[in-house]
Amino acid sequence: MKIEVFSPTIRRKEMDAVLSALVDDALGPGDFTDKLLTVAKEYIQFDYGISFRSPALALFFALKALNIPVNDGILISALSPLYYLQVLKDLSLTPIFADVDEHSGNMTKETITEALKRAEVPVRCIINHHTLGYVPHTEEFLEFGIPIIEDISRSYGTNVGEFKVGTFGTLCLLGLESRDVLTAGGGAILYAVNRREASVLRQSMELPPEYQLPDMNAAMGIVQFKEHEKNFEKRKEIAQIFLQSALRTRHKRFIQMDIAEYNNYAFPLVLQTGLKDVVAYANKKEVAVENAFTNTIITKMTEIQNMFPIAYSLSLRTVLFPFYPRLSGKQIEKIAKVLATLP
Repeated sequence: MKIEVFSPTIRRKEMDAVLSALVDDALGPGDFTDKLLTVAKEYIQFDYGISFRSPALALFFALKALNIPVNDGILISALSPLYYLQVLKDLSLTPIFADVDEHSGNMTKETITEALKRAEVPVRCIINHHTLGYVPHTEEFLEFGIPIIEDISRSYGTNVGEFKVGTFGTLCLLGLESRDVLTAGGGAILYAVNRREASVLRQSMELPPEYQLPDMNAAMGIVQFKEHEKNFEKRKEIAQIFLQSALRTRHKRFIQMDIAEYNNYAFPLVLQTGLKDVVAYANKKEVAVENAFTNTIITKMTEIQNMFPIAYSLSLRTVLFPFYPRLSGKQIEKIAKVLATLP
């Protein structure tokens, strides 16, 4: 049986929590949703947060809370998730794209500076998506004096010096989708770390229950927070094995800047040979491999690909291998052998 690239880390504890919510007839937002925010606040240490049924809804209301004038610019990485574009369109805001650093896949102070020079409208916000969980030097972005929304859906659990990831932005978005670090089977938490930003968020957040995370999703999310440290250590162990195998090939790894330790969200390789050959070889060995950036802006907007050569190049050459805590010892060994013998 083929080993798939992604598999949500859902164990008996998560299933029992969801069952408890169902037994209590807690399908809509209620006690479990409130408890999720309490648990999240304990782990992340924010001032105020609210849960949503999707990251797209969370981003929509984050931008609304910032009260950005219609048609003004929002600066985003060309490797950002595709749904960002729809949210900006729904709010009549203008996307301003930035290229990325080839070693981390993230925006840098330099690429943001270039994007700001090209912008034909005032840029009112930077959405700082952490590509594949790698954390950029967000403190440098603060020098632009532009509000920042941090998207830590893939980088949750990373410490940046004495601070937790997601503490530098004006607002922060933590996705809880199936491919995020923590999953509630869908949803997101939007929060503000500081009291001043929290007051803005509170004033703009009178939401109907249809927009809020249901209890059965929240029940799963609560356990995910509590089990994260165990899963983090398991990811770290697997990554060390895979890294030793990957070092035997010509293919490259992304580099986490020394401001933080990578949380091992995924195991990507930037290929130095043809993507099709690598995918075919791995599939033959019953190990699934997929393009890391299939659902990103740069892969869907062909008209901007020549403008952002690094992001476009990475989108063509970066692949993901199966990597999650539920991998068995035999599966880890099998994937490691494939990594070591890639064409």
